[in-house]
Amino acid sequence: MSYISNEKRPPDPELLAIADYVHDYKIGEGEALQNALLCLVDSLGCAMLALNFPECQKVLGPIVPGIQVQNGSRIPGTSFEVDPVTGAFNLGTMIRWLDFNDTWLAKEWGHPSDNLGGILAVADWLSRSGKGEPIRMESVLKSLIKAHEIQGVLALENSFNRLGFDHVLLVKIASAAVLTDLLGGSKAQIMDTVSHALVDAGNLRAYRHAPNAGSRKSWAAGDASARATWLALMTLRGEMGYPAVLNAPQWGFKDVVLKGKPLLLSLPLGSYVMENILFKVSFPAEFHAQTAVEAAITLHAQIRDRLNEIERIEITTHESALRIIDKQGPLHNPADRDHCLQYMVAIGLIHGNLTADHYSNEAAQDARIDTLRAKMVTKEDPRFSVEYLDPQKRSIPNSVQVFFQDQSHTEKITVQYPLGHKRRRAEAIPYLQAKLETNLTTRFKPERVRSMLALFQKPQVVHDMSVSSFIDLFLP
Repeated sequence: MSYISNEKRPPDPELLAIADYVHDYKIGEGEALQNALLCLVDSLGCAMLALNFPECQKVLGPIVPGIQVQNGSRIPGTSFEVDPVTGAFNLGTMIRWLDFNDTWLAKEWGHPSDNLGGILAVADWLSRSGKGEPIRMESVLKSLIKAHEIQGVLALENSFNRLGFDHVLLVKIASAAVLTDLLGGSKAQIMDTVSHALVDAGNLRAYRHAPNAGSRKSWAAGDASARATWLALMTLRGEMGYPAVLNAPQWGFKDVVLKGKPLLLSLPLGSYVMENILFKVSFPAEFHAQTAVEAAITLHAQIRDRLNEIERIEITTHESALRIIDKQGPLHNPADRDHCLQYMVAIGLIHGNLTADHYSNEAAQDARIDTLRAKMVTKEDPRFSVEYLDPQKRSIPNSVQVFFQDQSHTEKITVQYPLGHKRRRAEAIPYLQAKLETNLTTRFKPERVRSMLALFQKPQVVHDMSVSSFIDLFLP
């Protein structure tokens, strides 16, 4: 039996605004396109680094081992060739695994490059399936800009985390929209797919917080990307949508999920988010802690020989950090540790750096870490919280100061903007390039890495490449 709607009604205006933007808005040359290329290669570098971790590797590949797909989605850094839904999961998981890809912070937060998993998987599959002309990388970059914009603008004034839902809901919504367009869907079909993403509602944040913090947080974005891909393919097969999914009384998203509040698109959709995206440059740390770790590393030389003399450590931060990553007590696994402000600051003070390996069970056995954590006091600076949400600043400020038993103390180190913020973008570019080279070298020989880096310095050449040729660069 075929099911069709019995009621003709106009779509929710929010659905229409998203569909109009994805279908009709033209991305021009400029900062957004430049940042999109940085985002693309940085995200794939993060994915290559993630392949060095067995816990990531074990969730990759076809969900049923041995299933073969011809002309499917290739998974960079691996020999896997899978259907595009599984491809979106694999690549989305790899990009997100180490919490090292780009970030967006507002009333909601998240990592808009999580959308790249579905975009690249679908684009590679389409390009190799013989259906139409091969897709060029410029189309991928423009789809990525639009996904960033949808996710980021929805994050500005809608706080799902306060309701207990995870931010990967926004990955699902954004990917649903741009993937339907990439697959050739109409404006009406874009609205239909987005309506399905909203009907799904959201994941609980339980896997990000004690006592349940665990590795699902590292594949949740891949899951959202895969679900969006599946929903887009269902829509293209003729599945109906739900035009009043947001605003229907009692059963709509607004009443059920947002407790009666509207879903706000507080800016016109354009390229604001990609122009202002935050790159993680220095270390794989939850972004609310980036400036705190930078401050701790600044203090390392002063305190490394006086660890036993420390009386207390004061961390001054903003409200979002206190709510999300201020953790006392035992930390049970890497997923717990990389979302603990005190753990990350302790590593910075002790070692003068922070790498993914510092979250391992072995590294966590260092008794100095918990000794320092026990001496930490966290507090909010109201100005920090205001400037965190100020659209003209969008800062992520933290201060760290160390006090010793002899009544002496270090200076109070305050870092307002992390390396990778728009206000420190020029400073960050050499570090981003070094990060990419380091990450790629974990999977490929140095001469191959050098040729890849040289290519990435030629934006127009990359824009004109077919998606399949680009993916070829990352295959073993």
